Amino acid sequence: MKPILFAAALAMTASSAFAADKYVLDASHSQVVFSYQHLGFSTTTGMFSGFEGEIMFDEADPAKSSVTVSMPTTSMFTGWEAREEHFMSDDFFGAKEGDMVTFTSTGIEVTGENTAKITGDLTMNEITKPVVLDAKLNQMGDHPQAGKPWVGFDATTTLLRSDFDMGMFAPYVGDEVQVNISLEAMKAE
Repeated sequence: MKPILFAAALAMTASSAFAADKYVLDASHSQVVFSYQHLGFSTTTGMFSGFEGEIMFDEADPAKSSVTVSMPTTSMFTGWEAREEHFMSDDFFGAKEGDMVTFTSTGIEVTGENTAKITGDLTMNEITKPVVLDAKLNQMGDHPQAGKPWVGFDATTTLLRSDFDMGMFAPYVGDEVQVNISLEAMKAE
């Protein structure tokens, strides 16, 4: 009887270890929008888009899920070319072709039926710092056009530019940056 129980326990452990499904980001419907105060007169906004990443999503136990994302620093769009050039200068990113902004989750704390705090390492401007995203599962189900499983999430966080060696002109240009993330991901085949 013991070998049967052991085999059953092993099978259960093996199946739970691989319970997460892989989802690949839909770059055309995923973006990171950031905003900051400019001299107290306005809130300036920009965004990153066209990035890559994957979510390993464990529907039965979301705390066992993970996410990795990367985006080219030069994919930033602010709506004003001179501002983008300034952001890419040594005053801020000092960006070169191939430089990436990356996020890799290190833990997930489920806080509600569709909410969680995702802790992870954000690397930007060659500096890695821990950040916490307040995340919400918007929807999960078959995509009406693609006809396969899809998930959508929103998340927010607040960063300090100075933590990533980009504090130029603070406090006149706000050091605090609000970050809003919205993404869709399709189940990998």
